[in-house]
Amino acid sequence: MPTRKVPPPSKVLDRVLVMEMVRVTEAAAIAASSLIGRGDEKAADAAAVEAMRRAFDTLYMDGTVVIGEGERDEAPMLYIGEKVGGAPGKGPKIDIALDPLEGTTITAKAGPNALAVLAAAEEGCLLNAPDVYMQKIAVGPGYCQGIISLEKSVAENVAAVAAEKGVDPSEINVCVLDRPRHAELIAELREIGCGIHLIPDGDVAGVIATTDEDTTIDLYMGSGGAPEGVLAAAALRCVGGQFNGKLLFRNDDERERAYKWGITDLDRIYTLDDLAKGDCIFAATGVTDGSLLGGVKRLRGGRMTTESVVMRASTGTVRWVKAEHRVK
Repeated sequence: MPTRKVPPPSKVLDRVLVMEMVRVTEAAAIAASSLIGRGDEKAADAAAVEAMRRAFDTLYMDGTVVIGEGERDEAPMLYIGEKVGGAPGKGPKIDIALDPLEGTTITAKAGPNALAVLAAAEEGCLLNAPDVYMQKIAVGPGYCQGIISLEKSVAENVAAVAAEKGVDPSEINVCVLDRPRHAELIAELREIGCGIHLIPDGDVAGVIATTDEDTTIDLYMGSGGAPEGVLAAAALRCVGGQFNGKLLFRNDDERERAYKWGITDLDRIYTLDDLAKGDCIFAATGVTDGSLLGGVKRLRGGRMTTESVVMRASTGTVRWVKAEHRVK
């Protein structure tokens, strides 16, 4: 069995802060849950954003959003460069990647796999990814390093995973976003005989599903948002998965955005360590029921239940947190 490359524990990300991050995603998920199935994507997203911002302000840290929902002129979103935390200039300096509501359309339509997610690391350890598309391939823990690569063909990647798993390539299950741009990828996977899990949205959950054997998903393939790629990479780093990502640019405006955030090699293939370095934390709370987490349940008497997961790279710890909240 291959060993997991373990980063040293961070002096900045202490144990208390690891668990406090769950409170932040719980707050965002609970706020968004009041708008499940109401058909209003913007309202659900705004509720999650404001709840997450308030929760951050209760934490003793000097945080900076490096992966957010836009730039300063797009407030009230949690914009790139925004300072969060209750101890500016005093607390530990932490970079934050976040998506207060990953799956706004899912939430509005009461579909599966909507999440509130964030990743945290020491300053300078998360890639400042521009808001463009990213070609992605991901596999969970337990495989030899380098088993997947965007430089390989679809068939070669499937065959490599199948060989190490000891099964025929037709027994490999692949998660893919259900988008017209993936028609060729889907056709190629079906020609191999793979099982394909098509998801309507929420590719962070899709990537993380490769880490849980109960989902039966072996690989994630296809293109989705680059910011979501960084979030998913942080989760995979915590459990020893593998990830490759390549930024995709549709026009000069998107290329200029990349240069603005310090990205000069537009053809680079990013590995896990390029996207999320050192010790890092990943936390997620389910908004709607999904393959990874159950959604928020609103019960009698103002009670609510949530399901969350929180991971830390330096320890490899994965905690599944079920909580009951009593709201006044």
